[in-house]
Amino acid sequence: MMDEPLKQQTDIARTAALIADPSRARMLKCLADGRALPASALAGEAGVSAATASVHLAKLVEGEFVTVNRQGRHRYYRLAGPDISAALEALALIAPPLPITSLKQSNRTNALHRARTCYDHLAGQLGADLMGALLDRGVLSGYDGVHRSEEAVRDRPASYGHDVRYDLTDSGRVQLRKLGIDTDRLPPRRPAVRYCVDWSEHRHHLAGGLGAVLTARLFELDWVRWGAAPRVVHVTDEGAAGLEHALGLTFAR
Repeated sequence: MMDEPLKQQTDIARTAALIADPSRARMLKCLADGRALPASALAGEAGVSAATASVHLAKLVEGEFVTVNRQGRHRYYRLAGPDISAALEALALIAPPLPITSLKQSNRTNALHRARTCYDHLAGQLGADLMGALLDRGVLSGYDGVHRSEEAVRDRPASYGHDVRYDLTDSGRVQLRKLGIDTDRLPPRRPAVRYCVDWSEHRHHLAGGLGAVLTARLFELDWVRWGAAPRVVHVTDEGAAGLEHALGLTFAR
């Protein structure tokens, strides 16, 4: 999450208590793809009334887990930042799995493993394969994209990586420009290139400003689309052809 060691004691118990409520946990997981959602959608996902959802969301806002934006009579909520999503991913790694009691739950779990978002960038098999394609094409350099737990020093699954460094190459800037991405105009105040250790793939996927902009561009091109479940994404037919042509990436959907 943070590159520097913590300089002060932190109230882990208070933070854990906010996440510990099942309804709030479901709301946070629903928001983990970085989108802003109305309170009504979050209430439906958590299976609670609008009044109960309002109480839970007020606590999450007070705890700085989520932010709220008013648009007319509606309030839209989103995660306060990528560190919140990374923390949820890390907790998911050590949490016992929820029992799968239906075909719908099984399909949803498989879809999350196949292609999902990790806050504002792609994760799962699609995200890790995309990272591999960027390395194979020389867009990025620095490492091979594989997480080797026996060699890791600070890197753990479901968290930002620190053990290695990836750099955007000059060739990569040219290739990304062909996709409509100006690498000189990446989001300010955040690292351009970061990586996460993907919890389901045990490989690296691209994060940072470049990961966010690339993901946004793939949505803009309609190469990927949101699925019915939170965080799930699907590669379109046009996207499969485009990714193979642009980056040599083939993805089994």
